Amino acid sequence: MSGFIKIISSWNTQFVPFLGWLGELRKADTLKADLLAGLTVALILIPQSMAYASLAGLPPYYGLYASFLPVMIAAFFGSSRQLATGPVAVISLMTAAALEPMAAGNPEGYLAYALLLALMVGLFQLALGLFKLGVLVDFLSHPVVMGFTNAAAIIIATSQLGKLFGVTVEKAEHHHETVWHTLVAAFHSTHWLTLSMAAMAIAWMLILRRVNPKYPNVLVAVVLTTVISWLIGFEEKGGAVVGVVPEGLPAFSFPVIDIPIAVQLATAAMTIALIGFMEAISIAKAIAAESRQRLDADQELVGQGLSNIVSSMFSGYPVSGSFSRSAVNFSAGARTGFSSIVTGVIVGVTLLFLTPLLYHLPQATLGAVIIMAVLKLIRVKEVIHAWKVEKHDGWVAVITFSLTLIFAPHLDKGILIGVILSLGLFVFRTMRPRFVEVAMHADGTLRDVNLFDLETSPEVSIVRMDMSLYFANAGFLETRVLEIIADRPELKYLILDAQGINSIDSTGEAILEVLSERLKANNIQIVLVRMKKQIVDILQESGLLDVIGSEWVFRRSTEAIIYLETKVDDPKSLDRLRRAIS
Repeated sequence: MSGFIKIISSWNTQFVPFLGWLGELRKADTLKADLLAGLTVALILIPQSMAYASLAGLPPYYGLYASFLPVMIAAFFGSSRQLATGPVAVISLMTAAALEPMAAGNPEGYLAYALLLALMVGLFQLALGLFKLGVLVDFLSHPVVMGFTNAAAIIIATSQLGKLFGVTVEKAEHHHETVWHTLVAAFHSTHWLTLSMAAMAIAWMLILRRVNPKYPNVLVAVVLTTVISWLIGFEEKGGAVVGVVPEGLPAFSFPVIDIPIAVQLATAAMTIALIGFMEAISIAKAIAAESRQRLDADQELVGQGLSNIVSSMFSGYPVSGSFSRSAVNFSAGARTGFSSIVTGVIVGVTLLFLTPLLYHLPQATLGAVIIMAVLKLIRVKEVIHAWKVEKHDGWVAVITFSLTLIFAPHLDKGILIGVILSLGLFVFRTMRPRFVEVAMHADGTLRDVNLFDLETSPEVSIVRMDMSLYFANAGFLETRVLEIIADRPELKYLILDAQGINSIDSTGEAILEVLSERLKANNIQIVLVRMKKQIVDILQESGLLDVIGSEWVFRRSTEAIIYLETKVDDPKSLDRLRRAIS
């Protein structure tokens, strides 16, 4: 019976994780905290989602659709209690970048493509989560994400210049060309009332953020500029407004599956899925560290995947966990996923009853909201820090940043090259790992022979490699060992200190076998010490231990030295080594 209960409990955790926090809502203080936090996030999400939908190339109210059910689904099926899901800037930009080239010849198909893209993103994330493949996101190294995020922030901000100046230009093949054309148009024909409205919105957000960061500065700016727009007849004077927002909740409709279009969107869908999840899991981990709550990355993938699938079925577009809104949710006191349920309900109420109030909302305000939101994504200090830690990482960040800007709006190219470069540099670094011959130093420790000009035993050499042994560096180990035996004609025993070898592949195992045979041909015995159990098991399974001889495998270096004292012609030559490692 107890086993059955454990199975049910495990099933609940994986498929209905919300049962873990649902019972906590019986506490009045928890319910009150979640209600307040949900309301706070909703006041930020409503204007932000409309701005981000516009960034994605969709009518602003589609941002509200993506902020209704997807927000609640992610809360029900994700593992983080405070992660706030919905439209985000980077994913919105990537959506536009993926869809605009395809929709150039079919503008009517833009929405259909957006729904299909959301479905593909959701299915990919769901598959990763169900098959426990969340580790794939690790291929997006921190330098790649840094470079991409900084470039994306600049692209997003500059893409809103037309809304700020009240000018419209045709999009060029490359983003930097579009920006230049926008600036030229602004120089000749700025709509000054639109620019004033944008400046007013930015000013209000800056002032309120300075007075008290907890104030809903975005909402205040939206309300004030909307009221002013209505009072002065902003639309009649040439200003662009949101216009009619359909009343009611989004209807259910399954995305149209167009195979040729899906094939074209495949790369973009996978990239959006990984980038979106990385943004979500990064803030979820930060919050979990403070709240001391459990976080399951694979379960979070399931939640994000289901959220995107639902978004595709209710006129939404790809969504993700928001860094800024999640931070607000946590700081506002959210204790369970119910806060996100409250946020979704408030968005639903807005769609049902408050849409007429959004008619006069200036597009310039939405542009200002986007610019203010993404400026925080520009983090040059992180790139500089990466450069100081490892110059290769600095180069990866800078190259990814540069290529993302150059290739924009084809953002996936910058990321792909960054990932390839990051992996290539990793392999390059591990091809020549740290390999040293060690001997006793005056301080009683084993040190690098060449670095400290130390005396060695003519019959015994101890070498150490600080890296897992695999195809890229196996040849390097062989070369270095052969160099040592070429310089030591009296050498009889080569001790390989394998403590730093955490894993070994078939190429590494083959090299050890080749070395053993070559050394034996020269009357030299290879001795393995401090080798981890998982490596010993592999060598035993492959039969290599029988070739080397199990008597030449030792758990400790001291055991090997003591054993060899009975084998060498001059035992005193080992005395210094024995004392050093005993």
